[in-house]
Amino acid sequence: MGIAADVLVALVAAEHVYILVLEMFLWQRRPGRSLHGFDRETARTTAPLAANQGLYNGFLAAGLVWGLLAGDPTGPDSQVFFLCCVVVAGVYGAATANRRILVAQALPGALALAAVLLAQCPAPPPA
Repeated sequence: MGIAADVLVALVAAEHVYILVLEMFLWQRRPGRSLHGFDRETARTTAPLAANQGLYNGFLAAGLVWGLLAGDPTGPDSQVFFLCCVVVAGVYGAATANRRILVAQALPGALALAAVLLAQCPAPPPA
């Protein structure tokens, strides 16, 4: 289960790097504007807010990568903390901005969190 957990954590981290790039650097270009259906003016006026959100997503990604690279017990504990942050941010985003965030952000974070927690469970003794 440890390898599966690491893969899921890495995928969630990669997703948040993608969101960072989208929100910080591509917000006023076609990929960023089409995500929310913004016209050029709306994208221009909301760009500072999007960049701020992108920076936070980058911090989530950095924390998850740190959790993958750090050894026990820091690594798994960091993964749990940052995945909880991802899930909370996803639930809040779904409640306040767009329901799609629940599936796009909270669900992958929750699946990775479950895998990390299961990987930490001790193996049952042999029969």
